[in-house]
Amino acid sequence: MKKILIALGGNAILKKGEKPSISNQFENTEKALSNIINIIKRNKVVITHGNGPQVGNILIRVEEALKEAYPLPLEVCVAESQGEMGYMIEQTLINLFKKHRISKPVISILTQVLVDKKDKAFRKPSKPIGPFYTKKQGQVLKRKGLTIIEDAGRGYRRVVPSPKPIKIIEAKVIEKLLNQKIIVIAAGGGGIPVYKKYNELQGVEAVIDKDLASACLARTIKADTLINLTGVDKVALNFNKKNQLNLSKLTLKDAKKYLKQGHFPLGSMGPKIQAAINFLEKGGKRVIITSPGKLGKAIKGKDGTIITK
Repeated sequence: MKKILIALGGNAILKKGEKPSISNQFENTEKALSNIINIIKRNKVVITHGNGPQVGNILIRVEEALKEAYPLPLEVCVAESQGEMGYMIEQTLINLFKKHRISKPVISILTQVLVDKKDKAFRKPSKPIGPFYTKKQGQVLKRKGLTIIEDAGRGYRRVVPSPKPIKIIEAKVIEKLLNQKIIVIAAGGGGIPVYKKYNELQGVEAVIDKDLASACLARTIKADTLINLTGVDKVALNFNKKNQLNLSKLTLKDAKKYLKQGHFPLGSMGPKIQAAINFLEKGGKRVIITSPGKLGKAIKGKDGTIITK
């Protein structure tokens, strides 16, 4: 029985262009999780998840209700998204376990992640969150003082500070639960960003990249495999261009080379490749990047992109 960390992309739960409703998210969550049931049945599994669309919508609600309700700092919005999505994933798994006659407990953990308050990311916001906007909508938001960028040719999105994860605060608890064969949902949305002030933890307004936090947690619990489920079947060079080249296998050396050459944009595949590099350099054995529907074949080496040393 191996230790496996599976990272679910937030966009796998709320798809681009789809009506942002809880019912749609539950439906997408069930579809995504149905693809990992066999892996969960045979292994010790931690599930992490993105929260880009969800935390962005929480921020919209906060900003629209400022005259009626108290404001929430960004790290509290991240905590709220962990609760919202953890609930959906946990309940869906419990129902799927009953359907497939799997006897395993599952638990969601609010997870804090230590960052450096002096991280340069606080001076240069870069993490896309929330819905996609048109160029015209983006210009309106810029005039309101928000930082807006074009996100990998898919539209315009709000960006916020995204410091590097240093340490998963609840890692020891997660590892203990995992060793008891409990399925753990953790580090949602990259975790709640905190820093140390006079040796005490304090929240800080930011969103940590889910992929980098997942790699940090995977290293800490000594996972064998890091699986990153995303919106594409394989990692590609020259993505969305006429000369796009899909990659079935990738070495650590080549992953570093292609990342340096700019093949993997910051707002999409870049963090996933960097997370793979971080994980493999710290003792991880294998990284799989693929879509939920291709995971069954990818785990057997017959689809997706497999990255090894």
